[in-house]
Amino acid sequence: MTQRVSVVENILNANDRLAEENRVRIESAGVFSINIMASPGAGKTSLIEQTLPRLKDKLRVATIDGDIATSIDADRAAAAGAQAAIQINTGGDCHLDAVMLHGALNQLDLTQFDLLIVENVGNLVCPASFKLGTHKSVLIASIPEGDDKPYKYPGMYRGVDALVINKIDLLPYVNFRMDYFERGVQVLNPEVTTFPLSCRTGEGLDAWVDWIIQNAKKA
Repeated sequence: MTQRVSVVENILNANDRLAEENRVRIESAGVFSINIMASPGAGKTSLIEQTLPRLKDKLRVATIDGDIATSIDADRAAAAGAQAAIQINTGGDCHLDAVMLHGALNQLDLTQFDLLIVENVGNLVCPASFKLGTHKSVLIASIPEGDDKPYKYPGMYRGVDALVINKIDLLPYVNFRMDYFERGVQVLNPEVTTFPLSCRTGEGLDAWVDWIIQNAKKA
């Protein structure tokens, strides 16, 4: 058991060192970067699709899309307006790591962009453990998933900078107790910035996009 713990710690330490290298590389180019995480179906790609047109003529955007297989997400990002869209197929791994991101960065001239959006693999466990080197970590929760997710996946909620609550247009039709959900988030991450929105109706998207633009200007 001790040997297994040591191996895991070594893997995470090596990942963290490379994540720092990724961060230096991204910052040297003057790029603001975000890592978007969520469970499958929560709306990662839909949020990117709704965000990119709103950033047109404001920011030059590259996306790196992680998935177990296919290039569907990168294709959708490119169609929505990303100036570059790189797909990472993990071959079965349930998360992106710093090594994967490092390889994808080698395919980009970062000096040509203002914003890098990384779409992680759909999972509420593994991505929380592997730093990538991005500036901000964003978690998407969706109304149909249920209001108990902060209680069941505390590691994911504890470590993010921003929380998007997607599909709020479904609140009248789903038994989702917003006060219960928010209490769980508050205990784990009282400083998190929250964006209730709907990718389908567009409600709340302006505040989300403004947050991205303000952070990109700082970078």
